[in-house]
Amino acid sequence: MASAEQRYEVTCSICVEVYIDPVTLTCGHSFCRGCIEKVLETQKRFGAHTCPECRMRIQEPVILEKDDELYKKVEDLLSTLSNQVFCTYCINAPVPAAKTCMLCDASLCDNHLRVHSSSVEHVLIEPNTSIDKMKCPIHRKVLEFYCCDQALCVSCTLTGHHMGHQAETLLQASEKKIEKLRNILDKLNPKRDGVEKEVQSLQKHKRDVQEKTSGIAEKVSTLITNIKKQLEDLEQRVLGEISRQEEQVSLQVWDLIQQLEIKKEEMSRKMGHIEELCTMTDTLAILHERESDRIDYCEADNDDNNVHALRGLDLGLILLTLHTGLADIVTGTMRKNKVTITSDTNPDTTTNPIQSLNVYMDTDIFLDVNTASNDVTISSDLKTVSRTDVKQCRPDGHMRFESPQVLSLKHFTSRRHYWKVKTSKSANWMVGMAYISIDKKGDQSWLGSNAKSWGLERWKGQYSAMHNSNDIQLPQSPSCNKLWIYLDYEAGLLSFYEQGLPARHLHTFTAAFTEPLHVLLCVGTNSWVRIAR
Repeated sequence: MASAEQRYEVTCSICVEVYIDPVTLTCGHSFCRGCIEKVLETQKRFGAHTCPECRMRIQEPVILEKDDELYKKVEDLLSTLSNQVFCTYCINAPVPAAKTCMLCDASLCDNHLRVHSSSVEHVLIEPNTSIDKMKCPIHRKVLEFYCCDQALCVSCTLTGHHMGHQAETLLQASEKKIEKLRNILDKLNPKRDGVEKEVQSLQKHKRDVQEKTSGIAEKVSTLITNIKKQLEDLEQRVLGEISRQEEQVSLQVWDLIQQLEIKKEEMSRKMGHIEELCTMTDTLAILHERESDRIDYCEADNDDNNVHALRGLDLGLILLTLHTGLADIVTGTMRKNKVTITSDTNPDTTTNPIQSLNVYMDTDIFLDVNTASNDVTISSDLKTVSRTDVKQCRPDGHMRFESPQVLSLKHFTSRRHYWKVKTSKSANWMVGMAYISIDKKGDQSWLGSNAKSWGLERWKGQYSAMHNSNDIQLPQSPSCNKLWIYLDYEAGLLSFYEQGLPARHLHTFTAAFTEPLHVLLCVGTNSWVRIAR
């Protein structure tokens, strides 16, 4: 019910009615837009505008701002008034009704209810604007009975279609209906409780997800920061390796330049001496000069080949350092954060960011038992070859080695690849690559003893590079039992490195490969070699 105070708050002081499109002046007083516009139009003749409420002078131009708060109050009041029932007989002002008379079709306030007839015909109900709905449309009498889903008056039960029916009073019918509704309510209550539990469960799940999201986001930020730090360290390591190689090559070039400068001065001295002889007039002196016309006087020294033997940057070592560093970061990150991925060993994949370097780390290299000699054993995972004194009973065949060697199942025909091997620390062994067409029997079958294989040998604590029966003693002494093997098939490069920080280059073979290359392992007494996973 709208109070007098509420009505006063939304009443325009000009028209004394509820505001229509209320606006506010700069002084703070509000009026209907139409009312204040008429007042301001009238005030034009006096050359000044003032507020009708407080008489405060209003500066030009006059700004009428819509009062949103007051507009909302007017809407609330009108909504309240539209739902109220007012006294039919109070014509000066709307007064809320206390009762509605079914016979008079009128609503009455408390004052008019005192003088209203109290006879039985005048049935009083709660204030209602829909009296017609409570009367029989045929007999215009109050609906009191209920039959066949239809409300009836007394006359309807005595005549017409419902004559003789066992009609119930509206109260009885409503009680039965209420009982049915309560039964339905009893069934709906547990269902609603179940839905409420589901809602609560979903809300809890939402909160859990929000909490986990916050935690995961924090972990990801920390992880990314850690990866950035590792990448920066790797960048410094790779750049340091490049700088080290550049400095090494520069020193070699500088030494060669110094040697060539000395050689150049010696040649200039010889040329000057010869030119001096050519200008002499003393024929006997010319003929007595024996050194300048010797056969070896102008022949180049063997050091001329040093320029051609000079190597550039070791791209394989640079790529391996970068590639293994990235692989270690990815592997370490996944292991630390318990991330599981499916290994994709297909070299054609483009989804692996590390493989975008065009260097492929091969972890799917397995040994071919059909090529293993009877002097070696192969592990169950086909990764390790070991020398044994117990002869294995493998059937002989044209693919089986007579010497203690074994080839890999996988072969390489393109691109850059690298893999890791681990060896016994003190025994003798050989690791390398060979064509499948290598001899399997006789002295020519050993790794490095033919033109179809290239290998690194450890023999009596020293490294040797072997190819086509050429044994090149390497200056480096073994310092660990872990090696990298790097292959650039198209460039014809096969390199061997000791693992470490930094990695140490041992030897690089250069060749024009014409057949698919297989890994070839050879083991001596009490030795073993394992291809790393």
